Amino acid sequence: MSTGTTPDQATWTQRYGDALMNTFGAPKRVLVRGEGAVLWDADGGRYLDLLAGIAVNALGHAHPAVVAAVSEQVATLGHVSNFFTTPQQVRLAERLLALVEPGGAPAGSRVFLASSGTEANEAAFKMVRRHGGRQRPRILALEGAFHGRTMGALALTHKAAYREPFAPLPAEVEFLPFGDVAALERAVGPDVAALVVEPVQGEAGVRPLPPGYLGRARELTQESGALLVLDEVQSGMGRTGAWMAHHLEHVGGGVVPDVVTLAKGLGGGFPVGAVVALGEHAGALLGPGEHGTTFGGNPVAAAAALATIDVVEGLLPHVRELGRTWREDLAAAHPAITEVRGEGLLLAVRLSSPVAAALAAELMDRGFVVNPVAPDAVRLAPPLLLTHEQAASFTAELPAAVDACTGAP
Repeated sequence: MSTGTTPDQATWTQRYGDALMNTFGAPKRVLVRGEGAVLWDADGGRYLDLLAGIAVNALGHAHPAVVAAVSEQVATLGHVSNFFTTPQQVRLAERLLALVEPGGAPAGSRVFLASSGTEANEAAFKMVRRHGGRQRPRILALEGAFHGRTMGALALTHKAAYREPFAPLPAEVEFLPFGDVAALERAVGPDVAALVVEPVQGEAGVRPLPPGYLGRARELTQESGALLVLDEVQSGMGRTGAWMAHHLEHVGGGVVPDVVTLAKGLGGGFPVGAVVALGEHAGALLGPGEHGTTFGGNPVAAAAALATIDVVEGLLPHVRELGRTWREDLAAAHPAITEVRGEGLLLAVRLSSPVAAALAAELMDRGFVVNPVAPDAVRLAPPLLLTHEQAASFTAELPAAVDACTGAP
């Protein structure tokens, strides 16, 4: 417990309930400090962070490269608005164009910088409407999709509980069965403005699209004149061991989309989002005055993103290797684990019964932060610098935690 006059967790939680809207429910813990992949709460409890702010803290907490970049930039130039530009903003856009596709983005590609994934998807939604006009009123997404909670992004999100309180939404988006190529072939036609998909559905339980799906989606959208929009907010920026999940041969297989949205790990914990429109007509998707943002491209955010990219580049082989070995170890950790799915360090441990919420709570009591992403699955999206030893400590603790939740002797 805390001592002296420093408030403890119970006090902070009460003050939270008295001051903040109840949009997230009661906080699980009151966190006060982090270093690398480790967190501490207000009572001194220590946790291995296997969620990273939901795939945000790519470099963990207080990484010296990000700290230095943000500190130097905020002491030099903090904010200027988009009446102006800064070298940091330009460099970040150039860097994203260089890495969004192997070998770089096609000629004519352009970047819009935002402050979050939802904001990036909102901009992409407007691009889709601008492209489709009245001649292409239909927009396609997938069952299980999550693209955000603002009105345009929410229109692309499948879960009824998120959508229904705010209906009617801006467009009648049609949701296709996840991974069903035949359904996709029936749906795509000359009246479709875009197909919007996540290469790996994060909030639906970490579900990668089946091999061949994105390839066929690219063929169909090119034939019909529709845009292919890939939401890489959670799966991009090295999370899967490649810069983008669609770069993985068995996921994207060389697919070049029309639009890619990014955020989460892009800023290493600093709020940054981006939309990359690819190809010679990218500049026509949004013209002057058709969209804007106050904080997008902020020089501090851009500096944080550039520093994060520099470090993540050297971590990609580690992410691939740790993701492979950890997935194998987790799959063998307990008979109640029926599947470990995902790519790189975006994984879900699936259980034989719907005990994910209880398991997440039990693991937190044991010093591990995970997320019950589905009734029968917990999500692991740790900092990309998680060590093999740290991953092994979780694997070793997992069987006892599962037993505690399933009533095993």
